[in-house]
Amino acid sequence: MKRILLKLSGEALAGEKRTGFDEATCLQVAAQVKKITDAGTQVGIVIGGGNFWRGRTSKNIDRVKADQIGMLATVMNAIYVSEIFRSQGMKTNILTPFEVGTFTKPFSKDRVNKYFAKGQVVFFAGGTGHPYFSTDTGVVLRAVEVEADAILLAKNIDGVYDKDPAVHEDAKRFDEISIDEVVEKGLQVVDLAASAMAKENRMPMVVFHLQEEDSIVKAVRGEGKRTVVTV
Repeated sequence: MKRILLKLSGEALAGEKRTGFDEATCLQVAAQVKKITDAGTQVGIVIGGGNFWRGRTSKNIDRVKADQIGMLATVMNAIYVSEIFRSQGMKTNILTPFEVGTFTKPFSKDRVNKYFAKGQVVFFAGGTGHPYFSTDTGVVLRAVEVEADAILLAKNIDGVYDKDPAVHEDAKRFDEISIDEVVEKGLQVVDLAASAMAKENRMPMVVFHLQEEDSIVKAVRGEGKRTVVTV
């Protein structure tokens, strides 16, 4: 793959603490991304905000404001992980769909292409910039906009199953499944809005477990335990 968009969940980066950051996990991710960028793959990254904020938790908070808090959580995550990447010798930039002072730069496709051409890792923070859209939708939108070859979804599970493997011992993992089947079976790889956008724009996805050794590198190479979601 020449250009990928990697989606990292905030909870996965928090490790066993489930909140904040686990530096060892972030360093592991950085080491893998350095391997694939050194090999010539261009990498964009979207990080969820679940290690800080899981959406509206109180009726006293307006949904729009709750979503804005979530967007800012993804900016904090991008700033932290970007610095971890830099400590490992990579050059990075953070782009957002809204102004965050001097912390980030405004998103534009031309800017992305310029950074990729220089071998830099680009973080897409702040989601779509609008409420009522998840980071799932944000990652598919950015992948389509920058013409990525595929979206890599690094999760706390090693693929897509026909039912919850934590509850059902006989759960079956798919090596490959179409986005239509995902929606029909309600498997929730990404939300419905993101699924529809991926289907319309023919954007494939690869689902794999972040904590497995060299899982990101293997996913880029088409190896390892994973599920390929076809379109």
